[in-house]
Amino acid sequence: MSAATWRGVFTFNKYSQITAGAVRKSLQETQRLAAEKRGVTAVRYQVWENGKGGEQVTLDPSQIQDPKNKTAAV
Repeated sequence: MSAATWRGVFTFNKYSQITAGAVRKSLQETQRLAAEKRGVTAVRYQVWENGKGGEQVTLDPSQIQDPKNKTAAV
């Protein structure tokens, strides 16, 4: 077996996600919390019409999980 056997099972993105999770779990509590905060991302998008960009909408993960904060994008 080669060192790259994982390539036949899943993508590189999935591989890096698994290894990052394993590293985070091995950290001490304070370092683990800081690493988890860095892992949270938000998505920003805007609709373009006739060559002009519209308003930018930010999809914040904390807003998506809270059913009280519904936006037009959700």
